[in-house]
Amino acid sequence: MLDLLTLTLAQQTPEQTQGAVAGFTWQWLGEGLLQCTPKTAYRKSIVLSAGIHGNETAPIELLANIIQDLFAQRLTLTVRILFVLGNPEAIRQGVRYLENDMNRMFCGGYQHLVQDQETHRAAQLEQVTAQFFQHSHVDAQRYHYDLHTAIRASLLPVFALFPYQTNAYDDFLIRSLNAADLDALVYHNAVGKTFTHFTAESFHAASSTLELGKAKPFGANDLSEFAAIDRVLRAVLSGQALPSRQKPNIRQFKVVDSILKQSEDFQLRLSADAPNFSSFQKGELIATQQSGNEVVHEQQVWILFPNPKVKIGLRAGLILKEIE
Repeated sequence: MLDLLTLTLAQQTPEQTQGAVAGFTWQWLGEGLLQCTPKTAYRKSIVLSAGIHGNETAPIELLANIIQDLFAQRLTLTVRILFVLGNPEAIRQGVRYLENDMNRMFCGGYQHLVQDQETHRAAQLEQVTAQFFQHSHVDAQRYHYDLHTAIRASLLPVFALFPYQTNAYDDFLIRSLNAADLDALVYHNAVGKTFTHFTAESFHAASSTLELGKAKPFGANDLSEFAAIDRVLRAVLSGQALPSRQKPNIRQFKVVDSILKQSEDFQLRLSADAPNFSSFQKGELIATQQSGNEVVHEQQVWILFPNPKVKIGLRAGLILKEIE
């Protein structure tokens, strides 16, 4: 039995770093990193990550429970999997990040920052992920589910973001997110520095960042709120049929613009607690700053991740248009 979360919180190395249980072999690859490979042939190689932001605890608990059930043989493993608890020190401190947002450090982004614990971690995650995919069976399909919870409330509470790519989006990934009762899918329009962009661009993995409700501290999560995604992940790992969707049709959006904060006088024309997917009508003002104002030119747009407190030069929100 290997308890990845307890080891990570205690900053401990397991007594054994590899072993076998009925059905699969396992290897502890470093803090918050566990690789499991089924003893039978597999068709999928999956990275399942959480805790890239250390205060987003529900997905971390979700992964810990899945790992427990695998080792207790309550769950069968039919895929090769890399479990990642992304930012261990931020997880221990219960903060989003220590110095800089780790989910802006991938695709080599860490190289342009002052080198510290988090930049080293981002480099390590790139390296471990690369080895995982490169040593997987050549015909195995590659997937990455990166689980998050949002800082703010959302009018569409659970949603997924796809990294920008020019090839078609993977059908099984979309079906699995649909089965997980997500409210919306959001397609990026530009390259990024997120963990999922790294896996999609570097390894052609079918990757998605999942936002699964509100960030709460350890012990304050009601994991029954995450039952739909939990069911889907367990079905994917064990090779079972995906569950049926229980909600109205999923809505789809594409990113049409990013709002960049370019000066200290930057202001978003939203209340501080405005939820994700707040909308603006044609002619309305979204943001003001010295370098120019952001005005709506479409009939209706939606805003995602509005955050006027970001550092200058960073994204203060995404503007979305609904795909009919």
